[in-house]
Amino acid sequence: MSLILRGKVREVHDVGDGRLVMVTSDRISAYDVVIPTEIPGKGQVLTGLSVHWFARMADLVPNHLLGWRLSEMPDGWRKKELAGRVMLVQALDMLPVECVVRGYLIGSGWRDYQATGATSGVTLPPGLHQADRLPAPIFTPAAKAEVGEHDENITMDDVVATVGPDLAAEMERVSIAVYERAAADCATAGIILADTKFEVGVAASPGHSHPDDHPHQGLVLGDEVCTPDSSRFWPADTWRPGTSPPSFDKQYLRDWLDQSGWDHSPPGPELPADVVAGTRERYVEAYERITGRSFDEWLKEAAE
Repeated sequence: MSLILRGKVREVHDVGDGRLVMVTSDRISAYDVVIPTEIPGKGQVLTGLSVHWFARMADLVPNHLLGWRLSEMPDGWRKKELAGRVMLVQALDMLPVECVVRGYLIGSGWRDYQATGATSGVTLPPGLHQADRLPAPIFTPAAKAEVGEHDENITMDDVVATVGPDLAAEMERVSIAVYERAAADCATAGIILADTKFEVGVAASPGHSHPDDHPHQGLVLGDEVCTPDSSRFWPADTWRPGTSPPSFDKQYLRDWLDQSGWDHSPPGPELPADVVAGTRERYVEAYERITGRSFDEWLKEAAE
């Protein structure tokens, strides 16, 4: 069992034959700093939602998921404590660009718009307010940063220079398609998917899917999909343009951290019990509303 990557939240192990085991911890990061207090069950929420979305998006773009039940794991990885937080995946050559799609104007997109009237080189209509719905979802890529540093918003021209015109165009098309389907699913659950980011790669070895199966130029969806760590989820009934809406994601934690007086430099502060419980509650509610099933059901099935 070879640990090849330890990120802020996940560990990735090489188990041979072009396969990896991804383990999602209960660690949580904010402002690119890992907070010392964990959120119980958070890793299982991220894994469960990713498994759900991989299945929902399979006709749009292939993904790297090979298995998620304990019985599907290689020898040494069928431990009870890993149930719901472990995935067996195909190794990919990941592209060095975050595929960000925005349907609403918030976060760094809002800050860029206030300064320049545009974000990631996409000019937006004048007079927009914070949390306004955009006329149509936009692809606003970012350059992947090293651990502990901020991703940097880049333009489509930058993406073309990095991966070439064909892959760049396919990244935009696939990202918008995945966002639109996820946003529609979320809407039926009373949730606004304000924005999200994806990671994509190309198969590190042949055989993932027949090239004629998908018009995708070899793109494969990896990592996580539309989770509270990679997305902004807003309750639709409380959304009001001009404000930062309440959310089912890390914004609740960020708001507490901002009020705590922390300066966003490591180390992060320990979290009080009510903030841990409030964060966990929001993550679990996001899972249950989006998937239409109980979180306990997911844990039971993942342990099979």
